Amino acid sequence: MTSLRYLWRHCMSRTRTRRGTYGWIVFLLTATLTTLIAVRVQSAEPGGSFYNVDASVMKGAPGTIIRSEPMPFSPRGTTAYRILYRSVGLHDEPIAVSGVLVVPTRGSDLTRHIVAWAHPTTGVATVCAPSLRSTVYQQIQGLHRMLSKGYAVVATDYPGLGTAGVHPYLIGTSEGRAVLDSVRAAKTLLKQPKPAEFIVWGHSQGGQAALYTGLLADTYAPDLKLMGVAAAAPATDLSTLMRDDFASSGGKGLTALTLWSWSRIFDIPLTDTVEPNAIPTVDELASGCIETIFDLLARRVEERPLGRDFLTVTDISSAQPWNSVLTENSPGVLPRKYPVIIAQGLADTIVRPQVTVAYAQQLCANGNRTELLTLPRVGHGFIAHDSATDIVEWMARRFKGKPAPSTCGAKVPLVTSEGTAADED
Repeated sequence: MTSLRYLWRHCMSRTRTRRGTYGWIVFLLTATLTTLIAVRVQSAEPGGSFYNVDASVMKGAPGTIIRSEPMPFSPRGTTAYRILYRSVGLHDEPIAVSGVLVVPTRGSDLTRHIVAWAHPTTGVATVCAPSLRSTVYQQIQGLHRMLSKGYAVVATDYPGLGTAGVHPYLIGTSEGRAVLDSVRAAKTLLKQPKPAEFIVWGHSQGGQAALYTGLLADTYAPDLKLMGVAAAAPATDLSTLMRDDFASSGGKGLTALTLWSWSRIFDIPLTDTVEPNAIPTVDELASGCIETIFDLLARRVEERPLGRDFLTVTDISSAQPWNSVLTENSPGVLPRKYPVIIAQGLADTIVRPQVTVAYAQQLCANGNRTELLTLPRVGHGFIAHDSATDIVEWMARRFKGKPAPSTCGAKVPLVTSEGTAADED
């Protein structure tokens, strides 16, 4: 699947210069592979016996392990585990959350640094958990570089993906708790006696999760030591992003996932906001997963009916009760002590660059050591991949205790897709 991803990127780049010939190649490639690869998920049942829990196993502190099992096809020189651990739900109830832990076979686990990966949108259906997918190792951006440096990498599925229940999509507290408890679970499996030193790294929805990890770390998990926060195209100002997304290709589908999830999490009647004719399309989108670029293209085809009939309100971001939920789940500035690196593609139409830049400026004004890495001609789907090398090097310096760089000020260094440097006033 990874080779197909690079083939797609190659075709897209050639299309910019030879639209006549390569445009048809891209069209045929998209049409054929979308048909063959995009999977329609008809069931939202839990992922199997590993993911099933009952009350008898839920007693225990957040982050403690319920069960774990080896996973096949782990990267060479590593051991991978599927994990199920305890966490805390939105009503402070005990819940089970699943995920993946990948550990290098070389080095000592007792002192190993941990990176918590927070994944981008994979869907809201239970079966959309990355730990259920054979491509999970390819989905963790920068994985091989992190493993080569000796880091253990833990990747939560988030609540409601893999395990039973509704996935609280774009709910920051839910994501942040799941990430922090995944680090606790990794620490337990690694048998580390001291507070685990870790960095959180996430993309899109996972970027929001990474920021909320920073917001919650001191109060929710004082037993852990957060060394830095890394985010690619994070979902920050949700009200603005939802207004922007609604007008973009693919944006209506993300709005549909959000409303589908929130209507169930917060008991808000969906029919008060969504046209009756649009409900089947919303349900269809909510039953599908996004694992590859081709799944994303398939979802965009499925969302087309929403261009005719969708919402009963003109601006969902200003309609209550949705506006309150959007505001409550837009992350504020992190504690000043946490260094932050944010990567943003300037060709992103899902998370607008202006929104990310505005958030980075808030961090700067708060006194956070903040590095903003912007990549021209990079869109939403590839920003985590294309920035991963720089992000992992940033991690290495944080783990070594070196001072964090900052691009706060009048000029922001830009790194182009060709690797050359420029300045933006």
